[in-house]
Amino acid sequence: MNFDFSDEQTQLQDALRRWVDKSYPFTHYRVTVQAGGFDRANYTQLAELGLCGLQVAEDHGGLAMGAVEAMLVMQELGAGLVLEPLTDTFMVSSVLAHFASEQQRVQWLPGIATGDTLPALAWMERGGRYKHAACQAVAAPSGNGFVLTASKSIVAAGDQADGFVVSTLLDGELALFWVDRGAPGLTTRGYGLQDGSRGADLTLANTPATLITRDGTAALELALDVGIASVCAQGVGVMDKTLALTADYLNTRKQFGVAIGTFQALRHRIADMKMQLELARSMSYYASLKLSAPAAERRAALARAKVQLGQSMRFVGQQSVQLHGGIGVTDDYIGSHYFKKLTQLELSFGDTLHHLGEVSARMSDTAGVFA
Repeated sequence: MNFDFSDEQTQLQDALRRWVDKSYPFTHYRVTVQAGGFDRANYTQLAELGLCGLQVAEDHGGLAMGAVEAMLVMQELGAGLVLEPLTDTFMVSSVLAHFASEQQRVQWLPGIATGDTLPALAWMERGGRYKHAACQAVAAPSGNGFVLTASKSIVAAGDQADGFVVSTLLDGELALFWVDRGAPGLTTRGYGLQDGSRGADLTLANTPATLITRDGTAALELALDVGIASVCAQGVGVMDKTLALTADYLNTRKQFGVAIGTFQALRHRIADMKMQLELARSMSYYASLKLSAPAAERRAALARAKVQLGQSMRFVGQQSVQLHGGIGVTDDYIGSHYFKKLTQLELSFGDTLHHLGEVSARMSDTAGVFA
């Protein structure tokens, strides 16, 4: 199997790396964090690069690219600590492309592709512990439509979003609805997250909404798997930078008159970090390639990938802090922000223990080896 990227994919990755280096240095990241963790101007620049419409069909104003291109994009955004929630854009685009009616796709996808509409997926609820089926939100018929009553937590940039895809119970089954920002009864409360990005709690009180699909379980599982693949790719990008930063520090920090990178014990630890990074990279590829597989196969594959990425991110982050010493947790040092990002990514869309349980639940007696 050929794992080489095409010329177009390589050019996309190089162009985005140049944008990050020029327009999103560490100083700009710090300014964005201090401003609340989201800057619409940054998101507009991502849209102008075509990233918001990366996986939107050309008929709806997008680039119609696939999961591999999205993976390369998220690697570079992770490496640059870019805070704007492109992951939610990809998740909502996937839900609309696969489950919305053509009329709804025409209505919402062009605005998402141009960046004029910032979408957010609202699915987590207090006490849910990563289980998307743990839903207390309810939808009720109202005239020709529906109204929602819900409380959702940790909605990415939720107090800045223009529209929400919300999971609720409809006739006892999970369904997904679109809610406009200005809908009556909608309130948000924004706050900063550990990695400097922005989240919000979303409250709906008899809020008018448009039904996207009654097959909410299948739609939400697809969205979450797209999110997991995005998190995996971001993790690879952050670990790439973390490893390079740590190796550079070991080659410049001196003890007993020599660089500590010459100490064999520390060289072995760097080698272990590199091994964990490459294990994570291969599983990130695996996750992205499995997004087009049948649902059961896809879900199992993404859980496996998240287990490995969780283990690798924790190991690389902790080793980097230990090898740096006290400076590794200093707020003025970029390494501490890589560590915080890795910590949050490990918890996103289910932590390692959660996905280990998912992998275990999907194992068969033969593991697929024997008939």
